[in-house]
Amino acid sequence: MYLIGYDIGSSSVKASLVDAQSGACVASAFYPKTEAPIKAMQPGWAEQAPDDWWEYLKQATADVLAQSKSDKHDIRAIGISYQMHGLVCVDKNLRPLRDAIIWCDSRAVPFGQKAFSDLGSERCLSHLLNSPGNFTASKLEWVRQNEPDIFNNIYKVMLPGDYIALRLSGTPATTVSGLSEGMMWDFAEDQPAKFLLDYYGIPAEMLADRVPTFGLQGEVSATAAAELGLAEGTPITYRAGDQPNNALSLNVFEPGEAATTAGTSGVVYGVIGRVAYDPQSRVNTFAHVNHSTAAPRLGVLLCINGTGILNSWMRRTVAPGLSYTEMNDVAAQAPIGSEGLSILPFGNGAERVLCDREVGASIHGINFNRHSQAHLLRAAQEGIVFSFAYGMEIMKAMGMNLQTIRAGKANMFLSPIFRDTLAGVTGATIELCDTDGSVGAARAAGIGAGIYADHHEAFATLKKLQVIEPEVKNKAAYAEAYERWRSLI
Repeated sequence: MYLIGYDIGSSSVKASLVDAQSGACVASAFYPKTEAPIKAMQPGWAEQAPDDWWEYLKQATADVLAQSKSDKHDIRAIGISYQMHGLVCVDKNLRPLRDAIIWCDSRAVPFGQKAFSDLGSERCLSHLLNSPGNFTASKLEWVRQNEPDIFNNIYKVMLPGDYIALRLSGTPATTVSGLSEGMMWDFAEDQPAKFLLDYYGIPAEMLADRVPTFGLQGEVSATAAAELGLAEGTPITYRAGDQPNNALSLNVFEPGEAATTAGTSGVVYGVIGRVAYDPQSRVNTFAHVNHSTAAPRLGVLLCINGTGILNSWMRRTVAPGLSYTEMNDVAAQAPIGSEGLSILPFGNGAERVLCDREVGASIHGINFNRHSQAHLLRAAQEGIVFSFAYGMEIMKAMGMNLQTIRAGKANMFLSPIFRDTLAGVTGATIELCDTDGSVGAARAAGIGAGIYADHHEAFATLKKLQVIEPEVKNKAAYAEAYERWRSLI
């Protein structure tokens, strides 16, 4: 008995086939093998063809079926994870009217800013939990104002994962979690955000019908079954955006738990058990995968643009010829706090956590007679961690008490300095796990299909690779270094 999970990213589409009983991933594949193209017709624009995602999914599915030699009738459920905040517009024939405007497209920023000003910050934050910002609703407003012929032919709007579910089942649908990430869910009214839709001139009928995040969302149609080699009628039982799904993949469901990633950019996604928001909208709040009105579970998302990209810049300019492992070894030669050297890591554009200021990266306190390559390399990693800690202070002010932080053992979490500093500064226990988004989506499909009783059973076999506890003896040193860094911003 198998479960299949899909992860629809902007770089590739990954499929994983998971044995439902053991929880083991028996086959996985991703396509394309080189990074998927992103169209940028103007600076700040980013689009992809939704049907390209489908072609990549077909290839990945064929690959995992060939690897595993499994019978298609043994696949009991399908789960979908997807790139958040994108906009797909389809006509009455359920075909895309234009390329998708994806998450990293910034053309809608002025529309979101104007809505925030016109509607009022208190109304937006108390109902949407965020500024309308550059999210899906604002992208749709851009289409309305700039492409009226396309807008007038829209039957349904959806997120990337909704479109893949549509291609699988033939039925348009979305979730509360998805609507919340697009700024189209009103938490105060527990319904679609009519006040924002009305302001933007978006008919409520453009929203797809809602289905539960876990549960029967549709079944594989005869057409899709023939294209994919799956069995007709295979249920689709889960979908969620990539960051909520990453948290799910790490078994992060309850208040006090958090998931984090640290690649080119970095994310901390913590769960809170009540409706809350940051008054300055420096972090974003969405419905988590297990959110309900009766038992609120919200995901508060902190994003730091200048994360691993700083470390890669250091490798190119400060430590050419060294591997990342060798850089970590060199950095370990410097003490905690890098003997007064501090680095701000914000050199990858405006940072939401800094109220959308673009302050740039900078080096502070350098002493030519004391500091070396080792100090620079360590201070870079510490600066990245300190930016996480700074954002987590905002999350704490919202009522979050993050005691456990889970991550995959990848990217910056391969560095002992990074891991130890994060535990030391935040006081949280760091758990490194063996999982990824497509495997998590497959396990979640098992919950939605009733194969697992709950997430405890679904993730009982999640393998912890390493646990890092805060070092009490170094608490003061970490605190002093962080406060010095914090004073710079």
